[in-house]
Amino acid sequence: MLADSHCHLNYKGLAEDQAGVLERARARGVTAMLNIATRESEWDDVLATAEREADVWATVGIHPHEADQHAHIDTAKLVDRARHPRVVGIGESGLDYYYDHSDRERQQISFRAHIAAARETGLPIVVHTRDAEEDTAAILRDELGKGAYPGVIHCFTASGAFADIALDLGFMISISGIVTFKNAKDLQETAARLPLDRLLIETDAPFLAPVPHRGRTGEPAFVADTAQFLANLRGETVEQLTEATARNFHRLFAKTVA
Repeated sequence: MLADSHCHLNYKGLAEDQAGVLERARARGVTAMLNIATRESEWDDVLATAEREADVWATVGIHPHEADQHAHIDTAKLVDRARHPRVVGIGESGLDYYYDHSDRERQQISFRAHIAAARETGLPIVVHTRDAEEDTAAILRDELGKGAYPGVIHCFTASGAFADIALDLGFMISISGIVTFKNAKDLQETAARLPLDRLLIETDAPFLAPVPHRGRTGEPAFVADTAQFLANLRGETVEQLTEATARNFHRLFAKTVA
């Protein structure tokens, strides 16, 4: 059992050979893939893949890079699209101050709209955060005061202190192939101590291919390599880690087993 909790099957690099990508993933034991939306124009294609493939589910959301172009996407629109039976999460949304492709205030407004949609639907929010730990934590905490909502910090690369905050707020943490990189010592230290029942793994394909595939187009199949590295890092068997993270995936994204 392997669950890739975050991939972009409709992105260039995977969409051209989507059937082959899925076949290779299944051959390596991947039994669940979450196909993530980042802009409104993708929603129909992302959903179509999830409708067609029994082991693929979808999210609806707007990436912080796209916030400026999607001021019209509010909580109501997200909630409406999330009624689709194959939509199991909200996002990805959050704050990206590294690239600043969208105005920071606009990113924050969009982020809060996504959290409100997660709260209303009960579906987990998939959080993207980069160089924005303080504001991300403040918004997550403030919104939690308005009512509980589930979520995951995807492609975790933040500090150990932020990991502790996310765990305290009830979030799961998803580790990508970055953890296999030689220069990812801080991330490795954090990943090694995360509670097993709060851990997910992902590829973020077509990005961030793990060692030994670094430099290639990422694929969901490569989540097996990240799982093996992470199991070794944590002193667990790969079977323990893959079964636990797959179980965590279906527990968080509960609509996958509804």
